[in-house]
Amino acid sequence: MKKLILASAVVGAFAAPAAVSTAYAEEAASPITYNVGVVSDYLFRGVSQTHGRAALQGGVDYLHSSGFYLGAWASQVTWVKDFLGKGSLEIDVYGGYKNAFGGGDWNYDVGYITYNYPGSGPAIPTVLAKPNTQELYASLGYKWISAKYSYATSQNFIGWYGGAALNQNTRGSDYLELNANYDLGNGWTAIGHWGTQKVKNSVNIPAGLRSASYSDWKIGVSKDVGFGTITAAYSATNTSGVCTASGVGATNSYCWANGGFITAVGPTTGFKDVSKGTAVVSFLKSF
Repeated sequence: MKKLILASAVVGAFAAPAAVSTAYAEEAASPITYNVGVVSDYLFRGVSQTHGRAALQGGVDYLHSSGFYLGAWASQVTWVKDFLGKGSLEIDVYGGYKNAFGGGDWNYDVGYITYNYPGSGPAIPTVLAKPNTQELYASLGYKWISAKYSYATSQNFIGWYGGAALNQNTRGSDYLELNANYDLGNGWTAIGHWGTQKVKNSVNIPAGLRSASYSDWKIGVSKDVGFGTITAAYSATNTSGVCTASGVGATNSYCWANGGFITAVGPTTGFKDVSKGTAVVSFLKSF
């Protein structure tokens, strides 16, 4: 049977739980593993979840010898509290099945993940739905490259409303990504990523916000330093539009605020483009 290794730490530090990666190594002595880390900016599919600030993260994974697994992962976030007045934590719970074939060169992973934001404030119509989201995912990998597809089954995807009046659900939003984790030797790994996020029913609003759909990419390196893994990468998206500090006249859907929250209205100040290109550094320890 096979087990997650370094590449899962690399991808997990910047995107989502480490356990849903498609990189494999020999089975560990224990079916339960833990991970803790810190990242200079928590990016999810190229978009900052912490308004450009650092975050503490950690998780636990259980892998059965058959290939079935369960896991949970958590991170600090700021965007939920900024938009709904409450909620500073993301907890992801997931499970699935993964295995390798073709002499170990090929691997696959299918599963289900829930993104949960405990204690978040009530939804604000036309501003932000309840952010809790569920996705089905499937990936196929060959040696150091992999492709993965995720499909949102929840009524709304990460709080987005759709339609020109921002009153439609966004179930069916999907994300297609390609990942590369190439072993350079001596503990070094080169990483690359490209993905495209489609937000169902999200459209360009005349004289208003542009569609929330976009593509993102990332390139970087990681180094196993013995007591953990250090990763440095640059991530960017192709989102566009104006972002203003007050939010007035903003057309970029990822112009998110940080402060000035008003009940039933949402944030009013501190708006910033959280999808712009940025360099991120992380440290992750697995045991």
